[in-house]
Amino acid sequence: MAARPRPTARRIELGHELRRLRRLAGLTIEEAAKGLPFSESKLQRVETGMQDLRNSSYLRRLLARYGLDDEEGVDHLLEIQRQASSQEWWHTDYRDAMPSDLERFVGIESAATSMRAFHPVVVFGLLQAESYARALFETAKPINETTTELVQQSVQLRMKRKESLTSEEAPVKLWAVLNEAALRQVVGGIDVMREQYEEITKLASLDNVTVQVLPMEGRRYRSIDNFIILELGDDLPPVVQVDNAWGAMSVSDRPREVGRFTRKFNALVASALSPEETPGFLQRLSREINE
Repeated sequence: MAARPRPTARRIELGHELRRLRRLAGLTIEEAAKGLPFSESKLQRVETGMQDLRNSSYLRRLLARYGLDDEEGVDHLLEIQRQASSQEWWHTDYRDAMPSDLERFVGIESAATSMRAFHPVVVFGLLQAESYARALFETAKPINETTTELVQQSVQLRMKRKESLTSEEAPVKLWAVLNEAALRQVVGGIDVMREQYEEITKLASLDNVTVQVLPMEGRRYRSIDNFIILELGDDLPPVVQVDNAWGAMSVSDRPREVGRFTRKFNALVASALSPEETPGFLQRLSREINE
């Protein structure tokens, strides 16, 4: 059974199609928005999937400017617009725990069919055990000046996002490379780390999850960036997400950027231990952490 269409996926799909039609019409963003009841910046956000275009009359006027007069094609895009305007699952319970850039990324993440990820400092979020995630948020609490309630919401949100790996309906495919240094860094205590190793082992046994470990020893390719490459299906371009030094997230679907990080990931995969070695490696870490 196909997965239920998600609003962010539809928003990205609509934006991608509008950008394609604008370029076919030979128009710039400025020319496309001129005289219409929305700004150039809004149209740009719509094209990148950051904002929906709720008013159907606006969409019709834009499509007419692009020369799309096929009623069936117009109706198809209007239906995508309707689906894109509905709320995502996190808007009610978790919105307070999500800055705007995280909200956009979680939307893209929820639309992904597969992800490839590398995090050099901590365990990748979707592989985190609940106790590990809570320890991370608690440690950062005084620095970020957050409340206990916000920490709890953040942990719950991370666990909810993690359900995409175990969903019975089209679970997302994940291929993650974990840095040995991140796995050895004790977060929350020995018991928390042992639980974390067990959680990774359990998730790595799933058919849709591949986990490799990048050892600290040896001359291997290493990246200082933590990044995720997300595939959004056959009809949409892949995107890459990278965290910056200010904790914000940069997301791009530019082929050059996606290609650069794809080469990074492939080099990390070649430098890492094989997926078959992951359970044994984690078992050794679990024994060593007690010594």
